[in-house]
This record gives sequence, C-alpha cells and structure tokens, in this order.
Amino acid sequence: MAFAGRRDVPEPPDFGILKRLARDQLIYLLEQLPGKKDLFIEADLMSPLDRIASVSILKQHDVDKLYKVESRPALGASDQFCFLVRPRIKTMRYIADIVNADKMSGRSRKYKIIFSPQKFYACEMVLEEEGVFGDVTCDEWSFYLLPLDEDIISMELPEFFRDYFLEGDHRWINSVARALQLLNSLYGPFGKAYGIGRCAKMSYELWRDLEEESEGDGQGRKPEIGNVFLMDRDTDYVTALCSQVVYEGLVDDTFRIKCGSVDFGPDVTSSDKSIKVLLNAQDKVFSQIRNEHFSSVFGFLSQKSRNLQAQYDRRRGMDIKQMKNFVSQELKGLKQEHRLLSLHIGACESIMKKKTKQDFQEMIKAEHSLLEGFDIRESTSFIEEHIDRQVSPIESLRLMCLLSITENGLLPKDYRSLKTQYLQSYGPEHLLTFHNLKRLGLLTEQSAGETLTAVESKVSKLVTDRAAGKITDAFNSLARKSNFRAISKKLGLIPRVDGEYDLKMPRDMAYVFSGAYVPLSCKIIEQVLERRGWLGLEEVVRLLNGNEFSVSDSAVEDNPAWESQRVVLAVFLGGCTFSEIAALRFLGKERVRCWRPRPCRA
Repeated sequence: MAFAGRRDVPEPPDFGILKRLARDQLIYLLEQLPGKKDLFIEADLMSPLDRIASVSILKQHDVDKLYKVESRPALGASDQFCFLVRPRIKTMRYIADIVNADKMSGRSRKYKIIFSPQKFYACEMVLEEEGVFGDVTCDEWSFYLLPLDEDIISMELPEFFRDYFLEGDHRWINSVARALQLLNSLYGPFGKAYGIGRCAKMSYELWRDLEEESEGDGQGRKPEIGNVFLMDRDTDYVTALCSQVVYEGLVDDTFRIKCGSVDFGPDVTSSDKSIKVLLNAQDKVFSQIRNEHFSSVFGFLSQKSRNLQAQYDRRRGMDIKQMKNFVSQELKGLKQEHRLLSLHIGACESIMKKKTKQDFQEMIKAEHSLLEGFDIRESTSFIEEHIDRQVSPIESLRLMCLLSITENGLLPKDYRSLKTQYLQSYGPEHLLTFHNLKRLGLLTEQSAGETLTAVESKVSKLVTDRAAGKITDAFNSLARKSNFRAISKKLGLIPRVDGEYDLKMPRDMAYVFSGAYVPLSCKIIEQVLERRGWLGLEEVVRLLNGNEFSVSDSAVEDNPAWESQRVVLAVFLGGCTFSEIAALRFLGKERVRCWRPRPCRA
C-alpha cells in the first residue's frame, strides 16, 4: 500500500498494454480472413473499437467498407463479410438473415463472426436453428478491458447490470474472472483480495480456479498492483441514486460520457458544429476540475482564463528571437489550452441552464433530507410535485427509489399514490419499469406485520436445506433495501459539521455530495483497507447481507521489498459513478495511492 507523500509512491501501471494486446489480437483475427473484406460492427462496440484501432489501421488490414450492424450491405459489397459483435441472439438472427438472403440469390461469400468478449453456446444454437452454422466461422476477441484514463479501465459491458442483478443471468461472471486473470498476469500477483457481494464472491472463486489451471503466470514478479477489492453494485444503491455535483459527474449527467469521450453540441461550442472531446488526464483544464465540486469550477476557470491572457500578453515586450521561441515552443500549447478552456466554460453554462430548469437546488435539498432521515413528508411532497410538473421521468424515478431505500420501503398508501401519479404523468408503459424496480429492491412498499427475516425463517423450516438456500437468495435482494439507516449510523456516513462545510478545501469524501453524505461504497473500501480485513465490521457485513471475503497470498504479502509497489484495484461489478471515482481519488491522496478501474458501468 503506497501512502501519499512518500518518495517511493509508484507510478500508475501502464494500462496502455491492454490496448496494444487488444489491437494485436483483433488484427490477427482479421488476417485469418485474407483479402478484402467488409466489417460489420455492433453499435456499442464502435466507440471502444475507435479507442483501440482507428479506421486507418483497419484499412491497412484489408477492411474495405464499414457497416453498422442492423444496416444492410451495399449491392456491390465484398465477397467476404466479417461481423464484430456482442454475443446476442438478436444479432445472430440478423447475421443469419444476411447469409440466407445470399443463399437465396445464389451469391457465394465467406462469413466470419468475431464475438467480443466471448461467444456463448446460445448464439451457436441460434445459428444452427437458422441453418447457417456450417456457413460461418466463429472466433473470440478477448477484449475484456479498455483503459479510459491513467487510473480507470472499463469492461464496457452495458448489459452487465441488467443481466446479473435483474435477470439473474451469470454469463458475464466468466468475463470478469478472465479480466482479473489478465490483470493479475500483467500487473500482479495480487497480495490480498477483498470483496463483498454474491457476484464478487463468484467472480473471485472462478478467477482463482482459472489461476490454478494456468499455474499462475505472474508468480515471482514484483507486483504493480498489490490488492484488489471486488464490490457488487447492489451493496450500495444509495450512492448511485444521489445527484452528482462534481464536475465530471455533471458532464456525464448532462451530455453523457461514452467510452471516455463526450460530444459537445452547438450550445457549448458556440458554433453550428458538434465536437467530440476526449476527457482524460491529458486535458490540462479538465484534469484540474474533474473532481471538484461544481461550485468551485467557475472560479477556477475564471482564474485560468486570466492566467492564459497574461501568458499571451508576454508577447508585447519580446524581441524577434524571443518571439520566435514563443511561437515554436509555447503558442501551440496555449491555443490548445484556450480551446479546451472555452469548451469547459461552455459546458458549465449549459449545465447551469439545464439544472436551473430542473430546480436542482431544491432537489439536492430533498435528497439530503432523505439521507439524513429528516422532513420525509416534505420530501415526499416535493417528489409528487416533481412528477406532476413532468420535470424529468428519470429524475422522478430516482427520487422515488432513494426515498424507498432510505425509508425501508414506501408506506403502502405513498407507494400507490406515487405510482398512480407517475403513470398518469408519463404513461402506463412504465408499469413494467415499476415491476423491474421492485424485483431489484429499488422501489418497494413496506410489508405489514412480519419482517422479511421472520418470514424467511418460518419458510426455511418447512423445506429442505437446498431449497431454503434458494429462498434465502431470493429474499436477500428484497431485504437489502431495509438497512440503510443502521449502516449509515455504524459507519458515520452523515458527517456532523459545525458551521458550513468547506467545499473548496474538503476534509473527507463527503464533499462529492456537498458535505451531506460519504459514499457507502467508498467508506467500505476505506475501512477494510485500514483494518486489512473485515475484523470489526461484522455488524456492517450482517446488515449488507454478507458474502464478504478476505484472502491473502502470503508469498506476496510478506515481501517487504514490494510494499512500495502496492496500489489498490477497486472493481465495481455493475458500474460506478463519477462521484465514487472522485471520492476514491480523494482517498488516494489522503490515505493511500488508489488506482480505480470501472469494470462495468450500468
């Protein structure tokens, strides 16, 4: 574990290796189909592919035309089709339609399907049912992780949350385990593994099985990542439901950050064009404001603007030689910084306009009341008004879910009233939304009489142990909602501040929510790392429904020469927010040096 301020704090691992490995494997797979070929790309793979291999690189390896999956090929298309796709049944039917259409017209082609990150048996079954399995060759592009920044990597699996937490589909656990195996082989061996949640535990156990089969490629090497922490998203829904107030989070809420980049429209660029901007540490302006509370951002940008102007003004007193040096060495950088500064000022103005329309300050106030457990009736009235005014269907649902989780479920009359008003405002098609939110435990009504644990206890006495285990798992997702107040009190998630919280000089992670709330997920990581395990957190673990683990590799942990190389890999299974990333960066500066991948983001 590397502490801030120490001279031996290590540089972040070179995650660029992951890009190079993915690119090399993709090129190898494309070359398995020699000659000119047309490439069909699934929509949600386009942005990740753009970060891995540009169009020019694809052209160098005989890719002629690029198509988006679901579009039809041109009449004069190539004699070879290559499909780069996710393992989805809908996509298999699309490919089968193309192959069968060619058969009907007597057109002969070669077809290759490249699944990313892996193929599933169900996909092969669909191809077989459609009668095209023998006409295509299948391969896997083991593209598990995409570096988005020097301290963020992502699996870019948008369906992970829905598949696992809503549908109970475990198919992506193998992908998580293989991603961990890849990281361990490149940057490990990991000295200690911590985790909490059923998905985290299953992923860890499968990863260890894979390590035993491969006989541990990274053993004996000095590790670049010392510890790994796996956490299920449903361990902490509250943090994901709170409005983001750090700059990067607000940019995501307003413009949607996709694969580490954002499209700024004409309202930001002050022109008739949209601009795609990569948001990472290379952006000198963004890197300084991304983790800041929004209230501090305008002041910083204003000061930055004055400093840039002062640097430009230096030209006035220069002689010819100095001017030549200025133009060749500084001017290009100043122009780039000025362009980025203008974009971020424009983005701030757009955010302000949108949030003003949504009564953002009143919404934040209502959220803080829910988190603290005060003025619940007033907050409920605010939510009703929010729904009736049709401000935003997503924001209304988010507030209802936050009320439900913090209050152990809604009172039956409140649940019925809010549900009725919502359906009247936004349409009856949202009935399925309410059903799904209830299954997730995000929006429920309080049960009269017996508690879930009491019901579970009685039912388990009437069935076999195996069936009781399944019933316990079913109850867990519902019981998870009921413990926020107790967990908050145990971990001190609501700071007690005398006077006003200083957002410019924050003293803890609560600044990411205006000083009102310390993210539960980040607090758990902090406490477990400080204690080097779950000892002393037994009550918190019980309230979180267990499935915690802490496992050490004594060969790595006991080597004092490697202590300075310890960094922490925090893995959020089901996605994380930019508020959590900002909080962990703050924790990294204050306590330990943390590097935080986002394996999947809902």
